[in-house]
Amino acid sequence: MIRLLFLVGLLVVMLASPAAAHDVKAGADLRIAQTIAGAELTLVIKATTRVPGPLRVEVIGFPSAPTLDLRLRSVTDGRVVTGTVAPGRPAQLRVEETGPHELTVGAGGESAVIPFRVLVDRGSGWEFLIYGGLFVAGLLLVGGLLTGAFNRRGRSAFVVTAVAAAGLAVAALIVILDPWLPAGSPAGAEPRPTDSLLGRPYVQRVVTTVPASPAVGEEFVARVELFDGSTGRPVDDLTIHHEAMAHLVVTSEDGRYFRHVHPLRTAPGRLEVRLRADRPGRYLTYVELERTDSGGQLLTGSFTVTGSPTVSPHPAIQDATAGTVTVTPTAPQAGRPASVEVATSGTPRPWLGMAGHLIVRGADGEFLGHVHEMGTPGNRLRFTFSFPAPGRYLAWAQYATDRGITTVPFTVEVPR
Repeated sequence: MIRLLFLVGLLVVMLASPAAAHDVKAGADLRIAQTIAGAELTLVIKATTRVPGPLRVEVIGFPSAPTLDLRLRSVTDGRVVTGTVAPGRPAQLRVEETGPHELTVGAGGESAVIPFRVLVDRGSGWEFLIYGGLFVAGLLLVGGLLTGAFNRRGRSAFVVTAVAAAGLAVAALIVILDPWLPAGSPAGAEPRPTDSLLGRPYVQRVVTTVPASPAVGEEFVARVELFDGSTGRPVDDLTIHHEAMAHLVVTSEDGRYFRHVHPLRTAPGRLEVRLRADRPGRYLTYVELERTDSGGQLLTGSFTVTGSPTVSPHPAIQDATAGTVTVTPTAPQAGRPASVEVATSGTPRPWLGMAGHLIVRGADGEFLGHVHEMGTPGNRLRFTFSFPAPGRYLAWAQYATDRGITTVPFTVEVPR
């Protein structure tokens, strides 16, 4: 019996499929970074435990966030509820059913439509086996005791007790293996496609600006349109990747202008963010995203800004060996891990799920790397990064404190 139970448990572990790293699960909060009305914020859609019931929405600002207008719509029946949310003032909306919903967020004349699914855990068949096995085992144990009390030979009591012990063993085995057992699909989950075993095609992109020729000092919209690499249809199945639907890095060609923002979904397959450039020239764009049932992607593009500089040039980019940034070794070897340590002005707080971010761009713009700091104690960040080839690299370390998001620019020379 013990050998049989072990083989069953081993088979269950082997057949259990691992959870996707970025899947949203029932009982988990959904955190989505947004750059809206000139503010960087994280919208938190709290986990739902029952429907009909409340859906709590919170917002975290870096350092502050405007009051946001909310509009929640059920895709299934079109039911709409509204509210407002601000830091320290959460909103509580009511949901009537599980399944697909759209949350429209508005502030400062901008709006984003965030698709998500209301999920409620409905348990699994394994729980039935656990509690059912314990209940039956309890009945059999009581029966075995009674049988033993009225049967001198005790053989029947032994059989009943053995069966009860087997039931207890099965229940205990399931409890032990519970972390590896395949979880039941929560109520409201999207049906898994049966024809996408090889994953969905990668995304194609078109990067434009509105207006088409933005001028220095004037606000413009950077727009990224996403298309399926097989059908050409708009891609609207992005998964949350490091607490954002997409990460957009925009730099001037010389690297003196740098923005790391999180564009708004304004239509299916369309992401937009408002920017303002301080110098003319060519600007490079890098979009990090991940499509459901597909891999992570880095999409590149560019646009041109016209006019004359409206502000004095920024100070020279800080050298990697000076001040608050230390690179070890000071002359990194291409392809070998190097350590980048940044002394911070204040204690970093989590931003995009991490304590800090390091973004590295090749001087010619052909390479972009992005790594994270997972939480070095004290007022410092430590990153590990491998520069792929000899040459000059522009880098920006970013972290958040109670005062806002700090960006530390520096350069690194990788010798031949």
